[in-house]
Amino acid sequence: MAWLENLSPSYFAFVMATGIISIGCQLFGPRALAVALFALNCVAYVVIWALTLLRVRRYPRRVLADLTSHQLGFAFLTVVAGTGVLGTETVLIADAPTLATVLLGLTVVLWLGLSYAIFAALTVKREKPPLERSISGTWLLAVVATQSIAVLIALLAPHWGNPQPLSADFAALSMWLFGGMLYIWIISLIFYRYTFFTLEPDDLTPPYWINMGAMAISTLAGSLLIENSTTAPFLHAMRPFLEGFTVFYWATGTWWIPIILILGVWRYGYRRLPFEYDPLYWGAVFPLGMYAVATYRMIEAMGLDFLDPVPKVFLALALFAWLATFIGLLRRLRSDFRRPTAR
Repeated sequence: MAWLENLSPSYFAFVMATGIISIGCQLFGPRALAVALFALNCVAYVVIWALTLLRVRRYPRRVLADLTSHQLGFAFLTVVAGTGVLGTETVLIADAPTLATVLLGLTVVLWLGLSYAIFAALTVKREKPPLERSISGTWLLAVVATQSIAVLIALLAPHWGNPQPLSADFAALSMWLFGGMLYIWIISLIFYRYTFFTLEPDDLTPPYWINMGAMAISTLAGSLLIENSTTAPFLHAMRPFLEGFTVFYWATGTWWIPIILILGVWRYGYRRLPFEYDPLYWGAVFPLGMYAVATYRMIEAMGLDFLDPVPKVFLALALFAWLATFIGLLRRLRSDFRRPTAR
């Protein structure tokens, strides 16, 4: 079962991408599609978990090698972000805060276990690859995973009775701030790699869209904290700070969009790299959907009505990207199932 041994640890990005588009449809339509995508996501989450656990059981050494790899290790954090996004769906679409709280607990456990294991393993490795062959947008999944916890806590805080909302908002704020600091550390290395090392088309993998997506989910978390400030006195006292940093995150994410598009034209247009399905493409779909949802919630939280067209445009782009990537996934699955027969 070579396909299982080589199963990408980034496949939970499918749950991330499908989940955020489902949330976008729930917020500003069409809501029937939101429910359908939520149902699909629940099935996909269970299936991917089953395949992942089977891979761990049959190929533990390969999984450990991937987990401690500079190139692949951070892809495992898609399970953290995917679980957090599914929990957010459970609140907004299924209106099941109790189940979402269980998913939050799982998200926190996974975040603690995986993030510290990956960073510790990369730190103590004796042989390390050079920066230009190790750093990529995948590293920013550490930020996305962290901010997915902040988002889910901020959403659940109003559903919990006293005194939990105060401690919950404080926890969400702490995760939000740490996620921002983590972004600064990692994006500095990525920007340095961009500008001081030679880039080949193969180096510009789709997860570089997470340069923007990490800032988009930070914007979403900040917007939710601003909304919660009406009932949390300490957040209310910090509201100017929350609003300033939320716009800072949004502006930074927005700045990345033209750069990534230009590099995409260079990769696929000028250097003629072919479009072929790769599970990493889900890491490009997610940021588009997250940017739409984050902008929508920022507009609501801060009354920025002049930005109203932006989330609708980006949700449409995210839907198109999701459909194209999903078709690629179906074709890959059909090819994989036919290959043994052809032999």
